[in-house]
Amino acid sequence: MPRPLAIGNGKFLINLDRHTFMRDLYYPYVGQLNHVGGYQCRVGIWVDGTFTWLSDPEWNFHLSYVEDSLVTQVTASHYHLGITLYINDGVHQRETIYLKRIRVHNHWDKVREVRMFFNQDLVINETEVGDTAAYYPQNNTVFHYKKSSYFMFNGLAGNEGMFQYTSGVKRFYNAEGTWRDAEDGHLSGNPISQGSVDSTISFRTHVPPNGDEHIYYWMSAGKSLEEVKKLDAYVRESHPGNLLDRAQIYWQRWVNKAELNFGDLTEACVRLYKQSLLIVRTQTDANGAIIAANDSDIMQSNRDHYSYMWPRDGALIAYAMSMAGYQGMIVPFFEFCAKALSPEGYLHHKYNPDGTVGSSWHPYLNNGNAQLPIQEDETALVLFALWQDYVRHGDIELPQSLYRDLIRRSARFMSSYIEADLNLPKPSYDLWEERYGIYTFTASAVYGGLIAAANFSNLFGDEERSSRYRHTAERIKSGILKHLWDEEEGRFVRGLYLDNGQWVKDRTLESSVYGIFEFGVLPADDPRVVSTMQANKAGLTIKTEVGGVARYHHDYYFQRSSDIENIPGNPWIICTLWIAEWEIECAKSLEELESPRRTLEWVVAHAIESGVLPEQLDPFDGGPVSVAPLTWSHATYVLTVVKYIEKYQKLTSQSKC
Repeated sequence: MPRPLAIGNGKFLINLDRHTFMRDLYYPYVGQLNHVGGYQCRVGIWVDGTFTWLSDPEWNFHLSYVEDSLVTQVTASHYHLGITLYINDGVHQRETIYLKRIRVHNHWDKVREVRMFFNQDLVINETEVGDTAAYYPQNNTVFHYKKSSYFMFNGLAGNEGMFQYTSGVKRFYNAEGTWRDAEDGHLSGNPISQGSVDSTISFRTHVPPNGDEHIYYWMSAGKSLEEVKKLDAYVRESHPGNLLDRAQIYWQRWVNKAELNFGDLTEACVRLYKQSLLIVRTQTDANGAIIAANDSDIMQSNRDHYSYMWPRDGALIAYAMSMAGYQGMIVPFFEFCAKALSPEGYLHHKYNPDGTVGSSWHPYLNNGNAQLPIQEDETALVLFALWQDYVRHGDIELPQSLYRDLIRRSARFMSSYIEADLNLPKPSYDLWEERYGIYTFTASAVYGGLIAAANFSNLFGDEERSSRYRHTAERIKSGILKHLWDEEEGRFVRGLYLDNGQWVKDRTLESSVYGIFEFGVLPADDPRVVSTMQANKAGLTIKTEVGGVARYHHDYYFQRSSDIENIPGNPWIICTLWIAEWEIECAKSLEELESPRRTLEWVVAHAIESGVLPEQLDPFDGGPVSVAPLTWSHATYVLTVVKYIEKYQKLTSQSKC
């Protein structure tokens, strides 16, 4: 399932598998539409009469990125063929152009003829109906199109362009696709195909003894043939190698725009911090949608995907990126939320990248009773994140522009959506989108959101509203302390649910109760928070060599074991880091930072080889489970590092004094 290599620029996202095959191509939005849909755009090589695809088992791969950049650095070696490929993939930092550079190294003591083959298996606009693939003699390229989506493919070997090409039918009757035509080292030259089609192109070079030659491949995307022709000409005039080098430099400058003191964190921790910033950037659309994940293989287990903007994920990711100093990048997210807000003042379950409401499994009618199909924490967290952004950067113009349409409307809804008898928010779905009730995480988020609204109202001289929002927030805090604290258990419970008209406590151990301190209800070192987090750490830690922390006791999602006492669920990156965040908040000495530092090192150790973080891990072998990369995992790592280095500097200064 994982996508170990993701490259993009906010307009254009490409996911590559471990063989550097393009598996997901999102345009014109990050996360929408996927014009490859998980199929394989194969890459193959023919050397002196022998052909092999890079997915063949004889190839050995090492996957990484060029340091501090969104240009990949992949080594692929084939011992029997006597060939090593050094591969760089990148997306232009501004234009919708995908670039691939392959340095072919010949280990033998003779000149070798090498042909590289690139297969284009597109499902334009997410359907195989009515595509066209055609050779375009004007510039010696192949392009695919349907409606207003055009993709043009070209390349370079030395001074020579495309050597051979063909197009044909795929996955229809007995036709597998033109990639089969490549396996004899020659392509038939069919100039056009229509329907369910693919294409394959090749490039030829001669590699000297124990020497190297470069082959380049690129794709331009646009809304018309003229647009992709212009982009293709730009690549040829600028040279694809120069454009890749410029992209590398751009991202290195972007991720190192500020010098940070990382304290005693290892180089590997710092490297993952920077890579996480870059990965989050690839998953963020220029129009504001921060996408949860874009690994389309998740559709193998569920006929839907993660390519949506959940306001919950988006807000917490925006919060992390703002704390890391990337305020400008997340401004469009808040503007997106202001436009997406319902007339009543709440945000829906999730959104498509273009701003339309996404699919949902939350009903409007439950057991004959009408209900709002929402997770109220999603509305609240946007205001919480916006206030944290203001505190960090002092940009008063952004919240002022959003005060009427986002802040006040959201706060009005949250102030009215109250269960009066409990002084708690009315029931909604929990942050995991699984159960309906009143939850500690949601109530804490609503408290944080209303305090944010009160602070903004005060900032803008709107004292009456500020007082009203703050009063409602304090009511909710009193409700949390009265109804969600369990004296017998000595901890905050997951939440409340209705049973035969009575509110019943759900005492399931639940990692998300960290929201009690994260959103400001109580300080992290309050004895009630301490006992709650200690119970979670003890009861949700996975008792295998892998370790980590589960979402909650008996988590069924992708469950790998029925031994619930030892493996309450699969370890999640974000939930493990929530424990570390609490330990950082509580730390009074440098020695007390040792445990969260080990957690950061644990995350590094359980990243995929390329540095990508999944949603979950297998509790037995530590392998990735569910989607990868998960944007929330990377953002939570970023936030935890920021909190760590700030606490480290504070404690270091105190010890010197």
